[in-house]
Amino acid sequence: MLDAIIRVDWNEMFIPTHSLAEMVIRGTLMYLGIFLIFRFIVGRQSSSIGIADLLVIVIIADAAQNAFAKDYKSIPEGVTLVLTIIFWNFMLDWLAFRSSFFAWLANPPPLPLVKNGQMLRRNMRQELITADELMSQARQQGIDKIEDVKSACLEGNGEVSFVKKEQDSDQSGQSRRKDVA
Repeated sequence: MLDAIIRVDWNEMFIPTHSLAEMVIRGTLMYLGIFLIFRFIVGRQSSSIGIADLLVIVIIADAAQNAFAKDYKSIPEGVTLVLTIIFWNFMLDWLAFRSSFFAWLANPPPLPLVKNGQMLRRNMRQELITADELMSQARQQGIDKIEDVKSACLEGNGEVSFVKKEQDSDQSGQSRRKDVA
């Protein structure tokens, strides 16, 4: 019984039971497949973390867990899969930096939600954003009324950016004169 507690199977720990090339191919196909699903089907969510970042965290956690739990049965298999995922995350970022197509693929363009103080309900429905959620985002940026917004966009990273309307020239001129006096 004591032997079962302290015995270490070094072969099982360090000698792969699956092909490392298969692990790279599986990791590549799964990463790219899940990335495309997140990009085109799941869409954007209101957050400050990008889709690719979330994907990397989830897949690496799962890959590492499998190696720890002996589902792959060896450390090299788990490390190979983790390195494959990190490679593709870096490669997509690099390709997005170098190519406009990959930039579009990796980072969705901004989606207008407000134009000249009017909510664009069709775009809001497309991203499942309610008027209350949009107003909550506006209040967090110091905007009380949507009529005060020149434009608002849902950015590729899930954040909502707001541009306030400029004040009337009479009011801004009066406030400048008061500041000077």
